[in-house]
Amino acid sequence: MKIAQVAPLAESVPPSLYGGTERVIYWLTEELIKQGHEVTLFGTADSQTSAKLIPVWPRALRLGRPRSDPIVAQAAAMDVLARHAEEFDIIHLHGDWCYLPLLARLDVPFVTTLHGRLDIPGLPALIDMFPKAPLVSISNNQRLPVPSARWAATIYHGFPPDWLRPSFERGQYLAFLGRLAPEKGPEVAIRIAQASHMQLRIAAKIPRGERGYFAERVQPMIDGSRVQLIGEVNDASKQEFLGHAAALLFPINWPEPFGLVMIEAMACGTPVIAFRRGSVSEVIEHGVSGFVVDDEAGAIKAVQRLSELDRRRVRDSFDQRFTSAKMAEKYVGCYEKILAEAKVDDYPMDGAFVSTAQLGVSNASLLRDVTGPSK
Repeated sequence: MKIAQVAPLAESVPPSLYGGTERVIYWLTEELIKQGHEVTLFGTADSQTSAKLIPVWPRALRLGRPRSDPIVAQAAAMDVLARHAEEFDIIHLHGDWCYLPLLARLDVPFVTTLHGRLDIPGLPALIDMFPKAPLVSISNNQRLPVPSARWAATIYHGFPPDWLRPSFERGQYLAFLGRLAPEKGPEVAIRIAQASHMQLRIAAKIPRGERGYFAERVQPMIDGSRVQLIGEVNDASKQEFLGHAAALLFPINWPEPFGLVMIEAMACGTPVIAFRRGSVSEVIEHGVSGFVVDDEAGAIKAVQRLSELDRRRVRDSFDQRFTSAKMAEKYVGCYEKILAEAKVDDYPMDGAFVSTAQLGVSNASLLRDVTGPSK
């Protein structure tokens, strides 16, 4: 099968530091190639992949200097994809709504995996404009705001089983890994650790828009001893950070669509203590791979019960449910289903059309100026 994977532009594939979506795209692409498929990745030129890479922008937007206008970069990406679209059996988009008006008018089957939250103003109306566009959710809970969408499948994330190795020795500290933003609950994690009389180590990035929140609400709680901020971690340091933790704290206050860090901890044999929000109850097997709780008091009690959990069973839960091989197999099944349905569906799809000119797509000569000739 000839498959196009279309990545967002904020990070490279895989990302150098933070970037769950791009990491999942990398794992999926590599596994599809391993299973014998012909895969092309549309992403930033600094991406690394075994697939054929068609660069759509010189570098990842978040870390690139000087900073690029993301709308300009996205317009260029749309132009590149449009010129290559007919080369594939199916095009797999990852989270970018702006491609829908384009692909809904091209005679190529496609599917979009939604990686973010869907309870945002205007989004249900947009989805209703493209009723034939097949979508993949990354948890069943993610679907709740838009139940009438054309859902093709729910497919959980996965990664290679040897990417993170398990540690079966009980750790001595609690871990928090993620963005330092209110919905991720860093303040709550600190309070849970303090009440449990355990050290908390925080591996996190501070989003530009959350620096005020961090300075006012989180930084005063970090003493450098009982509560330590170690910054963003790369793949090598993540292994040590999670593997040596007694548990990962995941006290979210938003409808988390999946929560990749939960299965990263599980792969390390590290149990997860998570609030009952979003996808948590789908990912964590209560009493096996961690504890699903309703509030801070429940989390504090869960810390006291960590000795009840077998870290080998935590790892087994990952191996049985969240490997990249299982993820890729489910996506192939989804692709085959969409291709079969495309034979009887009418393309192009119904829906409001926004021309590439209206979206500000750069012409081919401008694109070559910024990206070089397409491969």
